[in-house]
Amino acid sequence: MAETRGGTILVAADAEWIRNQVRGAFVGPGQRVLEVTSGFDVRPTVDAEEPDVVILDMQIGNMGGIAVAIDLHLEAAAGRLPSVPILLLLDRAADRFLAKRAEADAELIKPVDAGTLRRTVKRLLADARATRPPVDPEPPEPIPVVSLDS
Repeated sequence: MAETRGGTILVAADAEWIRNQVRGAFVGPGQRVLEVTSGFDVRPTVDAEEPDVVILDMQIGNMGGIAVAIDLHLEAAAGRLPSVPILLLLDRAADRFLAKRAEADAELIKPVDAGTLRRTVKRLLADARATRPPVDPEPPEPIPVVSLDS
């Protein structure tokens, strides 16, 4: 589990077995798995908790994973939410087309074994770190103001 230590994972699924499967795959020191059962709860949870990865079930009762993924992308593009990698859990291979349209960063077909889930999240975290702009450790010095008045 060392490959994903320190990560916060948000899983959105109304099916308890899916939440259990994700939670079981990421049990360990420094790991946090947040769970919501409603698609409508994903946006405020991402805003409040800033997870490292969001895992969405394709079939969330009131707002499916595709709609939630699109919503998260739109909110991030508008600067209202942080950009977070999205993993969609699909019901069948034919759903991959929808996952691509929703710009999911990865997709897996259920049921998923713990090893595949961990490897996929590890890749998403590595990709996110590689594309994150470098942080400037010190802010630039202010430009001195020169008065033209004598």
